[in-house]
Amino acid sequence: MDAPFRPDTIVAISTPPGRGGIGILRLSGPEAVVVAGRLVSAVEWEHGRARFVRILDPEAAGGTIDEAVVTAFLGPHSYTGEDVAEIAAHGSPVVLEALVRRALGVGAELGLAVRLAEPGEFTQRAFLAGRLDLTQAEAVRDLIAARTLDQARVAAQQMGGAISRRVAPAKEALLHLVALLEAGMDFASGELDDVDVVPPEEIARAIAGVLGPLEALAASFRHGQMVRNGVSLALAGPPNAGKSSLFNRLLDRERAIVTAVPGTTRDTIEESVAVGGIPVRLVDTAGLRDLGGSPGGDEAEALGIARSREALADADAVLLVHDATQPMTGEELKLAESLAGRPHLVVHNKADLLGLERADGDMIFTSAVTGEGIEALRAGILRVLQAEGAVGDGGALNNLRQQEAVDSALVALRAAAAANEAGLPHEVLLMDLHGALRGLDSLTGTTTAEDILARIFSTFCIGK
Repeated sequence: MDAPFRPDTIVAISTPPGRGGIGILRLSGPEAVVVAGRLVSAVEWEHGRARFVRILDPEAAGGTIDEAVVTAFLGPHSYTGEDVAEIAAHGSPVVLEALVRRALGVGAELGLAVRLAEPGEFTQRAFLAGRLDLTQAEAVRDLIAARTLDQARVAAQQMGGAISRRVAPAKEALLHLVALLEAGMDFASGELDDVDVVPPEEIARAIAGVLGPLEALAASFRHGQMVRNGVSLALAGPPNAGKSSLFNRLLDRERAIVTAVPGTTRDTIEESVAVGGIPVRLVDTAGLRDLGGSPGGDEAEALGIARSREALADADAVLLVHDATQPMTGEELKLAESLAGRPHLVVHNKADLLGLERADGDMIFTSAVTGEGIEALRAGILRVLQAEGAVGDGGALNNLRQQEAVDSALVALRAAAAANEAGLPHEVLLMDLHGALRGLDSLTGTTTAEDILARIFSTFCIGK
């Protein structure tokens, strides 16, 4: 009889490269505690309890190269579902690299399968052990890569299973329908071959009940992408319209140089800010004006304007800043016309100089000096980005793999609905319904034949 499979024990430094206050060596696998125990002074391992130890110097009997805190998380109650040992030493790259080499050496001395971890392998093992589903595993990566607090919040919510909870009722209903049809096929025999155990109307209602939530989930992809990847917003307009002042006001700090001299901004300036939970990369551009034919033109300004036009072409949305004390120039009207069909917003700045002379309607008036209209501007930015109505619990699709998984489930469900409406046999419906299940499986995990069988047993007496 073959011996049971025992996976390798993997080891890696789990803190960023470079020097720091703390550096952590992580081991996971059946021999994690054994190997870690050879790297430090004698320790009594206990699940979840930190112990203060000395890191042993392998080249000097009884010698020490550092002091550390070690913690064991015994499987299955660990991140990976396996035994995990962590050694938190001082963040010296020399010490951490020595620990890695020593761990591999201990494995070789004892004849144990110990190796360096592959990228993401700790989280991969957590998924294979059923500790995380695919969306939660992806959220780990998103949390590490988060650039704003809002991104971190959403990633943390998704690590907690926000997408899984959103999909679960639809998947439960789909499993129930599959079980009903499978059971109906088992019941139908002989003279009852033409009898539908589940009427077409009931099947149609069940499919519609699954389609609705999944269509809503698919529609969340745009918002999820914006939260995960952010968007770029270029501020454009003529010189001295107050673009840089508005840029600073949106950032709540003085980032761009502001003077009363038109054309102060000669190059694009970029900074990131969160607007309604969406990471927005603001791009302040040089004032746009026609320099054609003017003798002795400013070459630096011309280059800045050229770069500004490139930034406008690349931006996801454009904020056209107009000096509310002046009539719209031909250059502004031309720019507004060129933005037709693209996400853009016209904002009338310097409202503090207008007094009571305000136009009615949906026009946005702001003052970079007093802060007037800034909240309305933020709301307008979200509106043109179509980013209103954020998903409160973080249950939004945020990458192409997730979107394709849900889309494939929707395609299969719509095919099943069409087959049911056409009166095709239940075998055909089940092919499409199983296809929908496979789509959801690729989103979060795996549904096995045993799951469907268990559903049948729980609702019907098949044996009678």
